[in-house]
Amino acid sequence: MKFVTFQKQNGSIRAGWLKDEQHVLDMHEASNGVLPKNMLLFLENQSFYMDYIHSTPSLRESGKGVYSLKDVILKAPLPNPKSLRDFYAFEEHVKTARTNRGLEMIPEWYEIPVFYFSNHLAIVGPNESIPRPSECEWLDYELEIACVIGKEGRNIKAEQAEDYIFGYCIMNDWSARDLQRKEMKVGLGPAKGKDFATSIGPYIVTKDELAPYKVNDRYDLSMTCTVNGDLLSEGNMNDIYYSFAEMIERASKGTTLYPGEVIGSGTVGTGCILELGTDVYRWLEPGDEVELEITGLGVLKNTVVEDKE
Repeated sequence: MKFVTFQKQNGSIRAGWLKDEQHVLDMHEASNGVLPKNMLLFLENQSFYMDYIHSTPSLRESGKGVYSLKDVILKAPLPNPKSLRDFYAFEEHVKTARTNRGLEMIPEWYEIPVFYFSNHLAIVGPNESIPRPSECEWLDYELEIACVIGKEGRNIKAEQAEDYIFGYCIMNDWSARDLQRKEMKVGLGPAKGKDFATSIGPYIVTKDELAPYKVNDRYDLSMTCTVNGDLLSEGNMNDIYYSFAEMIERASKGTTLYPGEVIGSGTVGTGCILELGTDVYRWLEPGDEVELEITGLGVLKNTVVEDKE
């Protein structure tokens, strides 16, 4: 299933899923109030709700609560995640980004998957504008995949981690590279360089839909990014060094993970301008249209705009 959050013509925001390529279903309306109005509430009790969906054929057969995609606005599928951890899991990205800054690869990277917390209150959905911070001149995109936690757990072993994943979505970890570069010299961050926006969407795909692409504990998913129609980035999720299972094991060590938390993969190899170099493409500017596409997960498109102070 492909779960979405959308805005109706009357302005109300509801959660549901794609009924087909042209229609979306409001799960609260279609279920006469049994299913919740928003995605976070759904995730907090998703085992019960998924059982209800699968045992209630009328949800899929009736036309109640069904709207044309042309008549709604897709928002971030999970507009209010409980947290956002972003890992650093693709070796090619790490190596290239460090080389471009004159740094060698550090052995500690191969010992543990590392992450930082980003701003989970600055989530942006498909086709929404991305404000370039007023003091930023080096704006970058980052082509990533994210998983959404659907089950509470602590000290989760990698072998059991699959049970805690509800689904996956595309993620764009927008980066103000000049702000990031300066603050990280102090020994902390990235923080302010990532504080302004993270795009996810256009929907959360349940892991069963990705089963045909699964290769052991990874997925064979093509990942691309175009800017103004120019193809800049090409990668594959199967090239990831640390699997999501390993990331979840690390994140949950001594810490409880809760439904509705989001975990990002980090940037795929070639997946940002920092890696490619500005001799290949300039930093992003207002008016640029950035489109990420991942096999099975759809297309996530955003347009850069000037920030209004």
